[in-house]
Amino acid sequence: MSAASRAPQRTNRTRQRSNAAPRRTNRTRTRTRIGTGTRTRIRFRDRSRAAVLTGGAVAAALLLAACGSGGKSGGSGDTGFVTGSDGIATVDKGSRTQAPDLSGETIDGKQLDVADYQGKIVVLNVWGSWCGPCRLEAKNFVKVSEDLKDQGVQFVGINTRDTSTTPAIAFEKAHGVEYPSLYDPTGKLMLRFKKGTLNPQTIPSTLVLDRDGKVASRSLSALSETNLRKMLKPILAEK
Repeated sequence: MSAASRAPQRTNRTRQRSNAAPRRTNRTRTRTRIGTGTRTRIRFRDRSRAAVLTGGAVAAALLLAACGSGGKSGGSGDTGFVTGSDGIATVDKGSRTQAPDLSGETIDGKQLDVADYQGKIVVLNVWGSWCGPCRLEAKNFVKVSEDLKDQGVQFVGINTRDTSTTPAIAFEKAHGVEYPSLYDPTGKLMLRFKKGTLNPQTIPSTLVLDRDGKVASRSLSALSETNLRKMLKPILAEK
């Protein structure tokens, strides 16, 4: 075969290689599209995870706001409280205000009026079965209520934010609570107190009423047995 006849064959092979080049380009573009799509999906998943984490943080913040270890402020209002370093606030006997009407149905379906206990010292403990600090302090209230019941001290609970009485009853059974608790799911009893006495966002809270039914002391945090007894001691000594 002559050199002239072989030349077209080389030209054809050259054309074939030239035609193959676009296919390699197409494969490269496909990989690029897939890679970009993957990165987009990864970025989308990252945003989803961030949204979930943000939502969880908001929920945790709301829970902490609803149930914390307490504080020293009951809100604005001239209530005469003087708060000590232990978080217990007291009111001079001559500056105390009368407790509002605290009556209604208890968590076990009975009727109760706190005014019937006038002449006794009344310990009012605001609690909820959903509240961790309430569970921690429950044993202290049970112990002190048993020790002081013969000294004219009556404990009364105010159960709040439990959507039914079932978990509240289970809470009392689990912790051996035998004194009564008014059922106040919406917090309306708390709002009857003089402005600044209680903070509905601070659970647990405890008030002590003197023998005349007036607010004598307050704690806006969970109480140890020692601090609960300390809170009651000066009022027990009053004549």
